[in-house]
Amino acid sequence: MPFQKIESEKLSDAVVRQIEELILRGILRPGERLPAERELAERLGVSRPSLREAISNLQEIGLLSTKAGSGVFVADVLGSAFAPALVKLFATHDEAVFDYLDFRRDMEGLAAARAARLGSDTDLKLVDALFEQMKAAHQKRKPDHEAQLDAEFHMAIIEASHNVVMLHMMRSIYDLLREGVFYNRQVMFKQRTTRDALLDQHGRINTALQSRDPDAARAAVEAHLDFVEIALKDQIKADRNEVIARQRLSKVDERI
Repeated sequence: MPFQKIESEKLSDAVVRQIEELILRGILRPGERLPAERELAERLGVSRPSLREAISNLQEIGLLSTKAGSGVFVADVLGSAFAPALVKLFATHDEAVFDYLDFRRDMEGLAAARAARLGSDTDLKLVDALFEQMKAAHQKRKPDHEAQLDAEFHMAIIEASHNVVMLHMMRSIYDLLREGVFYNRQVMFKQRTTRDALLDQHGRINTALQSRDPDAARAAVEAHLDFVEIALKDQIKADRNEVIARQRLSKVDERI
């Protein structure tokens, strides 16, 4: 017969499963330090030997790593999402920027629709809170801070979609954006008129989400990223025109 005696789960296995779920759901993030052993054991309600066994198992499968004298950290499991050679290729070709924006438009439009439909009230409160912070940063004219909040706002929508595959994939994409591989987000927030338009667009996204209107949320995200694409194309043209203008000016200076 295929039946086996039911046995109670080992405490260390329960700890492993809980930490795995926290990483899978994006609550524990790559590079994040776990609490000290004594504190974590108390929080989990297990003995320190059981906790050590669980951490050892998680290290073996590559989800946790130990840094001497620093503690236990969530492993950088997203670091291998793109090979270094491909990252370099992305950074040196404009077409990759616009392919990236197309990808974001599709993925984030879908995520916004899912968030409006499936996100919890707490998910949507977080999105709203980040938008309020964006408005405050906008009034203080802090483009760097506003650009950072922009990324957090978009990631909060991804998180609210409750699709763990999309979550981890988009986090790896946003890591490249944060590092300036595709484009410098802060450039988008330097001009006042552009900043005003971006804030208005994020407001429309937030309003659609708070109204739980999937179609409006998706349309608002798509319209926002269409604007970003046009603004980036204009910026690229302006930079190229400036190079030409400087060449012309240098010829005039040579004649003086």
